Amino acid sequence: MTIPLVVVGCGGHGREILTIARAMDAAAGRPRWRLLGFLDDRPSEQNLKRVRRLDVPFLGGVGWLRDAPAETHHVIGIGDPRVRRAVAGRVDAYGTPAASLVHPAATVGPDAVHGPGLVAFAGARVTTNVTLGRHVHLNQNATVGHDCVLADFVSVNPLAAVSGDCRLAEGVLVGTTAAVLQGLRVGRDSTVGAGACVVRDVPDGVVVKGVPAR
Repeated sequence: MTIPLVVVGCGGHGREILTIARAMDAAAGRPRWRLLGFLDDRPSEQNLKRVRRLDVPFLGGVGWLRDAPAETHHVIGIGDPRVRRAVAGRVDAYGTPAASLVHPAATVGPDAVHGPGLVAFAGARVTTNVTLGRHVHLNQNATVGHDCVLADFVSVNPLAAVSGDCRLAEGVLVGTTAAVLQGLRVGRDSTVGAGACVVRDVPDGVVVKGVPAR
């Protein structure tokens, strides 16, 4: 039995998530997901053209979920953690469950636990005793070490490394190729800039950049 799925957001991040669902089907040798289409309240004309090239329908705005069949699942294809959180608040009102998608070329430790809406892109690595919250996104070749806790709506961008025993609070973004060193905390809604190296705890609501990150 296939599971009907909609992707919320038809920008690049959402379209990449579509490829994860298709890769999962291919690896399983059978269809698991029945992609109904994309939802987006303000799609650009360029992104609509790109969606059409994928041979996937554009269904309309998020309000489409109001009359969706109860078994319809959604995945939020939005890279920015704060925007993803805001959209999740709207989507949750319609009661559709969030799908978790793990690319077959990603690895998630058998003792890792995660909330609904996890997306793990190709090459993502999650080791042992890791806890991931709701709608966490781990991009291509991102790594999360042992004993970490990533709260809801965290994004770890491509090639970023979160070392063991770290705590990333809700809404944190770790930029491309950035590193968070062992045992550190990054506060709620903070951003670690691309290429930065975090060597001390980061407070809530700030942007840190550089090596070491300041």
